[in-house]
Amino acid sequence: MFHRNSQSKSARVLLGLTLAASLVAVSACGEKSGNTTQGGGATPTTSASASTAPKEVKELKIGYLNVMDDAQAMVAYDGKLYEKHALNVKMQAFESGTDLVKAMIGGDVDAGVLGFTNALTWASKGAGLKVVGGAQMGFHSILVRNDSGINSVADLKGKRLGSQKAGSTADIVLTGVTLKKAGLTKEDLKMIYVEPAQAIQSLAGGAVDAAFVFEPYDKIATKTMPVKQIYEVGKEWPFPCMVVITTDDVLKKNREGVNRMLDAQKEAIDLLQKDSQKAADLITKRFIEGDTLKTDKGDVKATSVIKESIDSQKFNWDINADHIKTMQEISDIMLSQKVLDKPVKVEDILDLTWQNAQKK
Repeated sequence: MFHRNSQSKSARVLLGLTLAASLVAVSACGEKSGNTTQGGGATPTTSASASTAPKEVKELKIGYLNVMDDAQAMVAYDGKLYEKHALNVKMQAFESGTDLVKAMIGGDVDAGVLGFTNALTWASKGAGLKVVGGAQMGFHSILVRNDSGINSVADLKGKRLGSQKAGSTADIVLTGVTLKKAGLTKEDLKMIYVEPAQAIQSLAGGAVDAAFVFEPYDKIATKTMPVKQIYEVGKEWPFPCMVVITTDDVLKKNREGVNRMLDAQKEAIDLLQKDSQKAADLITKRFIEGDTLKTDKGDVKATSVIKESIDSQKFNWDINADHIKTMQEISDIMLSQKVLDKPVKVEDILDLTWQNAQKK
């Protein structure tokens, strides 16, 4: 985590680059091996107001990644919205979407917020998964040093780019969208496959010329280092990166619990979109330790950094026709990149029953 300190500028930068344990070096929407840990936040209870939810309390185990992409799950927990909807939730943090999916298939968790590409990959293998709601539209930015002379994606030709490993969502989108639109391929660059924290550290040390990262790495790096953003995929090509996933078995046994989870997360998304400061107040502790971050321009409130990180993204609880079209494009890109062994029709892994009921 980030600590309040009076160290030198270079030491502060290196400290900031690690993002410590709270960010668990995960790939947002991507994959990385790792173990599971118990989630933090307020302790849920088994009581609920009779005026806001049915009397019978449902149990649900929800998996998540400790990244800004999963903010709706954390806000719903820390803001006690699950309790409001008569849910007794156990939150469990995972280091990767792959680990979360495996736990879901194995019955260790009931649902989770994770990358859509994970759902596609495992659906192609015959896993009984269903995407039941939206979460976050993709945010992946390219950062470069201010003095690099790099001002566009096209300028990366021949340069060293630190990015997440092949097969991750970041890599799929980088290759199939970002570089393609700039008339480049990965062969035109020198790819350095590292986790986001390492990519930023390498950028600071000059080991790479650019870094392809997600939030809150982007905001923390631009606050504490002489770097700038030259590209953000969410602005150029919005796509459903994170979604809510469960299994066919859970839907059969506890659809009411899943529906209540989605109700709570919808409220969380409304808060993220309409009152990002209040949302930041709830979840900042998950990303930054202490009240402030030290920068060259003085101390910055930790909650303001997380607020900016929230504001830079778009969270959505529904999945519309345009989203489905883009999801299918991603599926086709994955097939062309041989990430998928066979075609996957997106509609086959969607269950929008809860969503459709919201719109009646």
